[in-house]
Amino acid sequence: MFSPVIGQNAKRAAVREALDRHKVYITAQSFSAGAYQARVLVDGEAYWVDEFRLAQLKRGLSPAELELTPATDD
Repeated sequence: MFSPVIGQNAKRAAVREALDRHKVYITAQSFSAGAYQARVLVDGEAYWVDEFRLAQLKRGLSPAELELTPATDD
């Protein structure tokens, strides 16, 4: 049986989860030889990532969990 309280708690949990995720901003994109690369900004730090790592970041994994190295300024 579904109650309004259970529904409200589920909505609040979803909002809490979304707010706890890292914000991922794409600052540059590169397509070369069929490969995709993006420079992203996460918590004030820039990283170069491929399509797979970008998807993982968007799902909420942190750069530390993915063992990413910050991008150097060229």
